[in-house]
Amino acid sequence: MSRRSFPTWLLLVAFVVVPLLEIFVLIQVGQVIGAWWTILLLIADSILGTWLIRREGGRAWAALRSALNSGQMPAKELADGALILIGGTLMLSPGFVTDLLGIVLILPLTRPLARRALTGVVTRRLAGAGAAAYIPRTGPRNQQRPHPNPEGSVVEGEVVD
Repeated sequence: MSRRSFPTWLLLVAFVVVPLLEIFVLIQVGQVIGAWWTILLLIADSILGTWLIRREGGRAWAALRSALNSGQMPAKELADGALILIGGTLMLSPGFVTDLLGIVLILPLTRPLARRALTGVVTRRLAGAGAAAYIPRTGPRNQQRPHPNPEGSVVEGEVVD
């Protein structure tokens, strides 16, 4: 089985292109509105981001607990939590480009688009890793479980403490 390597171009983008883009945008904004206003805008952006993360993170946590308490599979809630976590991490880095992407991941209006993209990426990764082999087969219940002696009889029962 060949292991898929992490794309090196993604590292180049993350550690070279994004910081250069952030510096360029900061310089451009600073030239238009001034250095002190740019700093104040970054501080206001951080305050807004902190408030959004707390609000949406609390909502996602409550939705996750509700889904778990009702016995439902919390796929949507887990995806929302992951997107809020990623968005919050992007909001921690100074700059307007990463803050904009972080806000897009955090806002409840734009998060469904990001959730759809995340679901597609995870589905492709799992399909590429051969996760389809782990999907339970249909048929009688005893045929799904391995037995020490496949031709022997299996007695169903409950464990009582």
